[in-house]
Amino acid sequence: MTDTPADDLKIDLRSDVTVELVKSSATDSDVLFAARVSTVGEQSLDELKKDPERSKGLINYLMRDRHGSPFEHNSMTFFISAPIFVFREFMRHRVGWSYNEESGRYRELQPVFYVPGQDRKLVQQGRPGKYVFVEGTTEQHDLVSRSMEDSYRQAYRTYQEMLAAGVAREVARAVLPVGLYSSMYATCNARSMMHFLGLRTQHELAKVPSFPQREIEMVGQKMEEEWARLMPLTHAAFNANGRVAP
Repeated sequence: MTDTPADDLKIDLRSDVTVELVKSSATDSDVLFAARVSTVGEQSLDELKKDPERSKGLINYLMRDRHGSPFEHNSMTFFISAPIFVFREFMRHRVGWSYNEESGRYRELQPVFYVPGQDRKLVQQGRPGKYVFVEGTTEQHDLVSRSMEDSYRQAYRTYQEMLAAGVAREVARAVLPVGLYSSMYATCNARSMMHFLGLRTQHELAKVPSFPQREIEMVGQKMEEEWARLMPLTHAAFNANGRVAP
């Protein structure tokens, strides 16, 4: 985060995202006891005391043949800070997800805004459905950064003027752009996580190509790191079977 004291109004510009795992109940054993109840009933609880490595073949079988429900018996809750436009894409994922986002009705929104980093490709080439992004020039990066900062500064100044005049927060927030940072808690299970990653990340092992916007992919990559640590066998099977959600 960097401060930009170009005038008396201070705003913060960021090019990163925050993803923190705040709570979880998610292990590979959760997949195994849920799967084995179909054949051994209450004895399936024994899986909680055993090393899941001995049954990684079963996890791979479930993933390969798309027996998806055993991957739902777990939970992960993340705190995420990202631009509003990322959340609007994120919340298109509804099955298996729960969200609570900060509200511009109930709190004064802080002047933290997104600008692309130098490694963010800026230029789109090709037609819709068949295009690629390429590096921008130094001049294009300078234009984007300067234009965004000027726009953000003006928008936030107007927002502050309306609040000072007694205008309700829920009305004044309408002038703020989607580059404003917001925060939310997002809760999912492994199956919904895999569906999200299949659509919102690019990966060399993916059977089905995806072309996500870079900023939501940044969130997805950070979430995947946490999930892979919690459920390494399930994550490995996901990759081994083309990163297709079961």
